[in-house]
Amino acid sequence: MKHCRLLRTGFLWLAVLISSGPAWSADTAPAEGPGAKAAARPSGPDVVTLNFVNADIEGVVKAVGEITGKNFVLDPRVKGTVNIISAKPMSRALVYQVFLSAMRLQGFSAVEERGLVMIVPEAEAKAHRSPTLAPEERSRGGGDIIQTQVFRLKHESANLLVPVLRPLLTTNNSITAYQNNSTLVITDYASNLQRIEKIIDSIDQPNDSDSIILPLQYASALDVAQTISRLIADPAQAAADPTHRVTISADARSNSVLAHAGDRSRLVRVRQLVAMLDTPTSAGGNIHVIYLKNAQAVKLAEVLRAIHSGDAAIGQTPSAAPATGSSPLGQAPAVAQSSASRPGIVQADAATNSIIITAPDAIYNNLRAVVEKLDVRRAQVYVEALIAEVTADKTAEFGIQWQNLTGLGKSTAQGFGGTNFGTAAQNIAGIASNPAAVGHGLNIGVVKGSIKLPGVAGAEILNIGLLVRALEADANANILSTPTLLTLDNEEAKIVIGQNVPFITGSYAVSAAATTPTPFQTVERKDVGLTLRIKPQISEGGAVRLQIFQEVSNVLDSTNASGVITRKRSVESTVLVDDGQIVVIGGLIEDSVKDGVEKIPGLGDIPILGGLFKYNTRSRSKTNLMVFLKPTLIRSAASADSLSSDRYDYILGEQVKARPAPSVLPDLGSPSLPPRQNVPAAAADKPAAPK
Repeated sequence: MKHCRLLRTGFLWLAVLISSGPAWSADTAPAEGPGAKAAARPSGPDVVTLNFVNADIEGVVKAVGEITGKNFVLDPRVKGTVNIISAKPMSRALVYQVFLSAMRLQGFSAVEERGLVMIVPEAEAKAHRSPTLAPEERSRGGGDIIQTQVFRLKHESANLLVPVLRPLLTTNNSITAYQNNSTLVITDYASNLQRIEKIIDSIDQPNDSDSIILPLQYASALDVAQTISRLIADPAQAAADPTHRVTISADARSNSVLAHAGDRSRLVRVRQLVAMLDTPTSAGGNIHVIYLKNAQAVKLAEVLRAIHSGDAAIGQTPSAAPATGSSPLGQAPAVAQSSASRPGIVQADAATNSIIITAPDAIYNNLRAVVEKLDVRRAQVYVEALIAEVTADKTAEFGIQWQNLTGLGKSTAQGFGGTNFGTAAQNIAGIASNPAAVGHGLNIGVVKGSIKLPGVAGAEILNIGLLVRALEADANANILSTPTLLTLDNEEAKIVIGQNVPFITGSYAVSAAATTPTPFQTVERKDVGLTLRIKPQISEGGAVRLQIFQEVSNVLDSTNASGVITRKRSVESTVLVDDGQIVVIGGLIEDSVKDGVEKIPGLGDIPILGGLFKYNTRSRSKTNLMVFLKPTLIRSAASADSLSSDRYDYILGEQVKARPAPSVLPDLGSPSLPPRQNVPAAAADKPAAPK
């Protein structure tokens, strides 16, 4: 086999060497067995006839190199046979292109580098130094040479074109998209790149379905846009095929309809519908009904009436516009004057929350644009007031009291006396008459029986000769109140959590001589507890201006003869707070110390022994009270649902913790909130208009 192969190659080169003149022919045909023979003959001026039948690639490369004068380098993996049949003579310049086509069919590619032509497997060709063309360059000739072409798209997306072009490339070559500047990088044969270039130029064209603007003359752009959207929009069909997606919007300022579609035919349909709807009506004054979504019809009707009456008055002023001009509402001054004379041009229907406008189309279109801008979802403000109060009270008492009541029970005159300090629950006389009312702390005394008071029937008290009293008390309190309130922008809201306590404001008592006494009292009830009243106003940058009134009160003493005693802490202010920030709006830090001494004059001043004749009291009270505020802006239904869900889950968890533990007693159940249900995403409202 090896000898046959050498024989075939020898014949081929023999044909090359014995050729003479400007034209020659190379013919190879299989000899007996697997061998090949070659011959050469003239075939005309500068033309060649090639015929290779089952010729080895090495021999064909040598013959082509002799004809073209090119230097070839073969990869060791380049093996196989080539068949080239030339029925007619061909130009010497075409020999190299025919050779490249034959290599391509065998799965090999030629890469020209530094004056050499390397024959390598097709999969390896793109890793070598192949020609690279910039976006402004175009492939010229090249045939079956591997090249890299950069295509910069003008209209289409590079990522979207990759799946369209990839099946058109050979298996071993590549296509890459660079989305940042919408560029395609393709490596393939030069002849195929020319085809790819034509395909890209055909696809990368301006889209006929770009947005269009349709100005209206008679109808309202807002009404026309809503009508056409209901007729054409089909969410199911648009989801299946993006070309069926149609977007319709209205520009109230220019009274125009804007449309965008993925299919040109749908834009034509939109144009037809707009032309049909934008026609004048036969009636001079049309009746239009506008159903509001967010605003209140009664308040909005007052605004519209003020706008119309003001513009009509401008139209009546001779100096404001010439007689042939139009009023700011798009109507001639004479018509504006007659319209202004009709008070019922704008009416509100509170039952359906709608506005009824009776006016020509020009005036209605302007008023309709105002309604569209005012009928937006208003932002809400969720206010958390944090009232923190920390108090610490400390008291201390110590004293010694003496008493001598021995002679009270005798009939003869006897003297008695002693020291008596403090209140009835603290002094020795009060404890002697009512031992059960002794105050808190340490009480040590000496009792010498009991004494019956003379002249008082049944009055008998203890004969306490000595009373030592000591007390030290600490009282701390940490109170945190967090009232919360949700309200609309520019709307006042109030929350009260407490008791309604009666306060006596007057009384009338009739003397005993009256025949029909009718005494009475007048009572006024007041809220005692926690009160929060706010009115927010959202500024353009997102800050919240808050008018706030905060009050915390409680009943201290309800047994006082003069009436109920209450303690109240309140703050009223106007502050500016950023969204989500905590700000302090008021507070109190109070620290008071009291030191008291009751003693016997003279005796109480004696060093050391003076302590037997005095009573010491000392107290300290410290109060830290701060009121903080935290507003949170809610501009969409999703934000409101998230906030409500958090509070809902918190209360639900507290109810679970408060359930009675299992025991021998029967389970009677406990109240609990129902499980929270998530709001569907489709039901969420549009975000509120930013300020």
